[in-house]
Amino acid sequence: MSTPKSNRLLAEERRREIVSVLGQHGRVTVEEIAKRFGVSAVTARNDLDALSESGALVRSHGGGIRPLTAGPEHPLKVREGMHHEEKVRIAAAAMKLIRPLQTVILCTGSTSSHLADQLHHNCPANVTVITYALNIAAKLADCQKLSLVLVGGFLRHPSTAFVGPHAEQMMQSLHADHCFMSTVGLDTEIGLTTLDILEAQLNRRMMESATEVTVLADSSKFGHRSLSLISDFRPIQRVITDTNAPDAEVEKLRSRGLEVILA
Repeated sequence: MSTPKSNRLLAEERRREIVSVLGQHGRVTVEEIAKRFGVSAVTARNDLDALSESGALVRSHGGGIRPLTAGPEHPLKVREGMHHEEKVRIAAAAMKLIRPLQTVILCTGSTSSHLADQLHHNCPANVTVITYALNIAAKLADCQKLSLVLVGGFLRHPSTAFVGPHAEQMMQSLHADHCFMSTVGLDTEIGLTTLDILEAQLNRRMMESATEVTVLADSSKFGHRSLSLISDFRPIQRVITDTNAPDAEVEKLRSRGLEVILA
C-alpha cells in the first residue's frame, strides 16, 4: 500500500523526468506525461502546475514549454562567421524583395549585416534605409545610391545597436515599407526572442512602423528561446531561412499563413 511519503517521492522523480524531457525537446504535453508515466491527465496537469510554480517550465495550452533563459551573447564579429554560407543565401533572398523607392528597416544582426553588404553593391534606385545598428550604418554610409537614417540612443556594444526610449520615440515618427527583422530565437509556439529587453522593445516599434515584416533566421535559430519576447507571428508576413530548417517547424509556420522561403 502506498503512503503519502512514497507518493511524494514518486511525484518528485516523475517531475525530474519531465524537466529532463523539457531540456531535450523544449516542450511537453499533458498527453505525453500521462502516457509516459501511466498517470491520469489530472495528475499530469498537477505536475505541470507544480513545475510552473517552481520556475522549471512555462505553462502553455495542453502542456508546458522550457522557460526563457538568458544565454551568452557572442560579439557580432563572431556571429558573422557562424553559419556564414546560410546567412549569405538568406540575405540574397531578402535582397530580391527590396524595390526601388522603398523605405526599409534593417535590424541588427549578422544576417542583416550580410544584407547590408549586398545592398551596398547592388542597391535599387532611391532606397531609404532605417537602422539602429552602428555596423550596418558604417557599411552603408558611403553608398551614394541610398539615403540612410540612423536611429540614435544608448549603444549596446555586443550588437552595436542603439536602444532605449529616445530610439523608440524616433521610430514612432517613422514609417517603412518593409522591416527585415533578425532574431536570436524563433519558437513556433511563442514567436521571436532576443537577449536584450530594450532591444526587444525597439524591435516591436520597428515592426509596428512597417507595412511588411520579413524575419531573417538561419536554421540554428529554430526551437531556440531567449530572454525577451519580441513578438508573436501575427505582424509577420514571411520567414526566410535555409534548407536545414526543421520540416515540421516550417510547416507550422506555413499553417499560420506565413510565407516561408528556403534559401
